[in-house]
Amino acid sequence: MVLFKRKPVQFLTVPNIEDENQEVWHIPQTGEIFVTYEEYLNRMDFYNQKRFICTITGHSGLTFFEALSSETAGAAEVEQAFPEALKGPVLRRVQFQTVSRIDTLVDQIYDEFKNDYYPGETVTVSIDGEKLHGVVRDKTRFGGTVLPDGSTAPPYSRYFVSLKERQEEVPVNDSQIFRDRKVFTKSVLRSFIKKTVTREAWNGAPWLVKTDIAERYHIDTRIPPHLRYDNKLLERKQIQAQKRMSQPGGMGMEFNSHTSHNTPASPGQFSPTGPVRLPELKPAPKSHKSKAQQAAQAAAQEARQNGGVIARKHNLFNGPEPGGFMHLPLPGNPFQFPLSYRSHTLPPIYSAPEPPPPPPPPKYPIEDLQVESRGLVRPQLKYLCADPPVDLEPTFKAPFDGKILMKSVGPLLETWDTLNVYCEIFKLDSFTFDDFVEAMQLASEEMPVQLFNEIHCAVLKILVSSEADGGKVQIQLPELEEEDEEEEDEEDSAAATPEPESLPTARATRSSLAKLEAERLAAEAAAAEREMQEAEDAPKHRAEEVLKDYDWVEHLRKRDFKDGGWELIMVGLLHQLSKNERLNASCEELLEQLVPVEDGEPSRETVRARYASLDVNYRVQALQIICMLTAETKAIRGYMEDCSEQMTAYRKEKIEWQRKRKQALEDLKNLNDQRKILLPDNLPPSPPLKPSKVNGVNGAHSNGDVKMADIDEISLAGGVHNSDEIPDSDAEDADGTPINGLRNLRRGNDRAAERKRKEEEKKQRAEAAAAAAKVPKQSKQFLKVLKDIQKKEDEIAECEKEIAIIDNDLREADCPRTRVLGKDRFWNRYYWFERNGMPYGGLPDSSTAHAGYANGCIWVQGPDELEREGYIDMKEEWQNEYVAKFGITVPERKKREEGGTSVFKATQWGFYERAEDVDKLLEWLDPRGVNETKLRKELVNYRDRIQKGMESRKTYVGLDNAAEEEKKEENGATGGDAMEGVEATTTAAVVEEPPVQPTTKGGRGKRSTRGNNNSRAATTTRQVTPEPPAYRCLAWVNTTAIEEIGHLHGEEPPPARNRKQSKKKQEAAAAKEEVEVQVAPTTRSGKKKSAR
Repeated sequence: MVLFKRKPVQFLTVPNIEDENQEVWHIPQTGEIFVTYEEYLNRMDFYNQKRFICTITGHSGLTFFEALSSETAGAAEVEQAFPEALKGPVLRRVQFQTVSRIDTLVDQIYDEFKNDYYPGETVTVSIDGEKLHGVVRDKTRFGGTVLPDGSTAPPYSRYFVSLKERQEEVPVNDSQIFRDRKVFTKSVLRSFIKKTVTREAWNGAPWLVKTDIAERYHIDTRIPPHLRYDNKLLERKQIQAQKRMSQPGGMGMEFNSHTSHNTPASPGQFSPTGPVRLPELKPAPKSHKSKAQQAAQAAAQEARQNGGVIARKHNLFNGPEPGGFMHLPLPGNPFQFPLSYRSHTLPPIYSAPEPPPPPPPPKYPIEDLQVESRGLVRPQLKYLCADPPVDLEPTFKAPFDGKILMKSVGPLLETWDTLNVYCEIFKLDSFTFDDFVEAMQLASEEMPVQLFNEIHCAVLKILVSSEADGGKVQIQLPELEEEDEEEEDEEDSAAATPEPESLPTARATRSSLAKLEAERLAAEAAAAEREMQEAEDAPKHRAEEVLKDYDWVEHLRKRDFKDGGWELIMVGLLHQLSKNERLNASCEELLEQLVPVEDGEPSRETVRARYASLDVNYRVQALQIICMLTAETKAIRGYMEDCSEQMTAYRKEKIEWQRKRKQALEDLKNLNDQRKILLPDNLPPSPPLKPSKVNGVNGAHSNGDVKMADIDEISLAGGVHNSDEIPDSDAEDADGTPINGLRNLRRGNDRAAERKRKEEEKKQRAEAAAAAAKVPKQSKQFLKVLKDIQKKEDEIAECEKEIAIIDNDLREADCPRTRVLGKDRFWNRYYWFERNGMPYGGLPDSSTAHAGYANGCIWVQGPDELEREGYIDMKEEWQNEYVAKFGITVPERKKREEGGTSVFKATQWGFYERAEDVDKLLEWLDPRGVNETKLRKELVNYRDRIQKGMESRKTYVGLDNAAEEEKKEENGATGGDAMEGVEATTTAAVVEEPPVQPTTKGGRGKRSTRGNNNSRAATTTRQVTPEPPAYRCLAWVNTTAIEEIGHLHGEEPPPARNRKQSKKKQEAAAAKEEVEVQVAPTTRSGKKKSAR
């Protein structure tokens, strides 16, 4: 019995199906049947909510099916664990109990049965100090007896137990028998009661044993009358009516004690002898009317029930009741009815029907498209392609000369993400997305790009191992067909087909001529069809010719990449992959571009030239194919497994730090409590109020006023002296006479003032020393508590710092899939590719680490086909329902709220590249929707990182400079619709690092950025060349390959030196290796990180 909101789930009734051939949908776990797919989906959505509760275990937050399976398993376990002999007695005791809380019921049943035993139960008895196992055969219960002294002896039981060891029966009493503690416990009893008993959801409802279980144990299921819901309700209403009768001025005052007993009491009234059974009433809905209106409405209803006559307090003769009072009308009452109309029936009073209650407010978050629009418009998207999905302004300027198409944007992002996440497996330096796009387009015979060549060579090396490593193919390739055998079979079949012999001419008739004409037309049609088939079967490329004597696998083993080597290997790989039905179309399209039929004799040089001039969209297509193949290799899969294990270790370490932080927080709380207790006794004493001075001159009062005589004395010398300066008593004029006649008098005053000042300073020092001596004894303890508080705060800060570092390591090690930020109301997906699998700014020791970002944009992908059909381009009846509710269709709302820049399919992409767009996007997202709540939370968590990357990209690419140049040239912005400044600043880009080989650094570990993300920028000195390269992508150097294998992927390895090194060189090399090992990056456990 699975619970939903603490109530049993009620299954739907089986519908009446007349047509046996009608299609229905069935849920086997519940037995429910649905005649429409929508009803089935709605019910399955209800069952898949994580809001159900397992009755047996009490676990919540489960789906219906999880709770049902948990309940089934728990019921079987309880059925096996609970003693069979106790089931019947316990259920009889539980039946009709009215204890509301199950915990109280379990305690009562357990206390009653823990020392009571029943026939058939396995027990242990103690006989002469020996414990023996047996089975209770019979039980006799003796009641309590009254002793001669008046006290009562408690009841007791006697048991006959059949001993297993002795094969005999012995009588025992209560003190000699007991059962195993694990057999009958409160937890087992609670689970058993939950499994077998049910209870309705109203106060005072009794516990009832389920019908099938009650039949098994012969338990009466007839509910006593006083425990039924209707009787409980009636009793409650009678009590309320009696309370109203007992109140002064209540209903009881309307009845007279002399009323005739022969008149039957009307419903709702009481007879003089006592209350009459009230009718069963339903609780009335809450009304917004006043009490007077409600009383009038009740009177009208009573009048209708009594045939339109309002009950009057008169007897049958329309006179006053015996013993009652007759109310005479007051004279001159304008509201008094005439006497002739007082006995007439009043017309019934009708009231307007109550308006339906307003619908309850929605409980947010809800489905995003069910949230009312706020009228906000999403910030404008930008497009990387030359064929955007919407019509833009005429000033829109396509990036990269309009060569990149929308179909290539997705593969570009996928390929860049794969190469950067697994760059350590490929032995590649990380690179920015802008450099990658620029390199894919820029590479040509006139301008070779190292990034373009290294990417292809590195990926190809993963597919086939080198000769030194065995030369094994790491992927599954389709088998090539044996074409020679097919040609021989065709020649044999052609030779075996005999030519038709010429028949002798005969007399021509109309039928024969028609027959010949039909045969001629059929032969012409067959010939045309055969020509078309031959044209279709004719090779559209010359890959077979160029690969006739060329084994691309063998050349790949030898790493023959130079001078068109890797381009020809790509042709061989694509030709073999074209035998795969899934890749046939794309591979054939690429081979037509690389080895076309119209070219001359294909060779290594022609393939290299064709690849150098290949369109950027075909380059992206070819690179995507080989990057997808790397997912099958052992290197990539092993890297994923290693990252998974490392994430497990990080999580364990994070748990330890969280425990330390929790303990430190508890200790800090206790220390703060101690500080609060000690604080009142350690407050510093308030300083005494002292008279203030003005410029240190005597005669100054506490209010700051100065006597005029003092001012005259101060100004005698022609100016005011500083209080800290004492005039020289020996100062004389140039002729040896004193400065003025009062100089001798002032010398004495100055000496007196100085003595007084010194005495005051001495007194202040004495008072400070006395105050220091009077410091309470608890101050040392208080200072110790303060020091401990500071230590705990530092410890908590260290724990939080370590937890943040581990979270970042977990993010970087999460490489199996790209994490999406979330979806908006129109099911567009938002990606920030630095979200997981890579450092925020790429590898810190990359040659382009100074850029400070990896992708630097938020990418928006359109909805997939199912989401678009189910939520946006819905059926007509669903659109009509949406229009009736919101006054607009979903496509119209999408066009209005997305501001004219939208993506409609999963193959369409847009992006945001400015930091202010992130803030605008956060304002546009509505937290009342389910999807946008999650998306907004992710954007808020990473907003600072995202905006920092955008600012770094803005500086690296030069968006502001490009915009200023465009304004100067065109007197206004030219739209700026895609990667502003990416192409405009390539000819004037200044790069800090020249394309030179960096010095070899040992011990390059995994991508962990703990410690310093800018370690390369901080430890290596960058040389600025006087003439920087013309394009940013040319500054990229594959330092990883140079450090780990000693050369670039596209170059041949240097020959090994056979001569023996001298002893000094060997010692120097060993010392260098030892230093490199010491400075190598290490993990938290102190082990050197491997590149895996």
